[in-house]
Amino acid sequence: MHIEECVQIAVPPVVIDKIWSEVDQWHLWDPDTKFAQLNGPFSVGTRGRIVPSKGMGVPMVVSERTEGRSFTVEGYIPLFRMHFEHTVIPTVTGSEVTHRVWFTGLLAFLFGSSVAKQVREGLPRTMQSLKIYAEKRHASLSGVA
Repeated sequence: MHIEECVQIAVPPVVIDKIWSEVDQWHLWDPDTKFAQLNGPFSVGTRGRIVPSKGMGVPMVVSERTEGRSFTVEGYIPLFRMHFEHTVIPTVTGSEVTHRVWFTGLLAFLFGSSVAKQVREGLPRTMQSLKIYAEKRHASLSGVA
C-alpha cells in the first residue's frame, strides 16, 4: 500500500531541499509533526526521533539522501516500518514535490490500515502547508513581496 501526494511549489528545488534538511524545523510546515530531530547530519544512516502531533514518538533513520533531489526516512517499531519518501524535481515554474508513504514488516497488516488512514487525511494538508511555507520563505529571502 502506497500513499502519494504531489504539489507544485513556486520555488527552486534547492529551497525545498534546504527546508527538508532543517529537521528540527519540520513542525513549522508539517502540521502532523510535533517534534523531529536527528542525532547528526542529514545523511544516510543518521538516526533520530519523530513525534507525530497525534500518537507516540518513534525512532527514525535516514535511509536515502540525494542532496537537492530526495530523501527517505524510516520510522520504526519492532516488526513495523513506516517509509516516508520525499522527492523534488525542477519545473518551469519552480518545483514539483512528491511525498510517498508505505509500510513494511510483519505487523504492517495490523498497524498499516490505521496509520494509512491518518496519512491519507493529513498528507494533502501537509503538502499545502509546505507550499505556503516554502513560497513565503523564498519571497522573504529574495526580497519579493
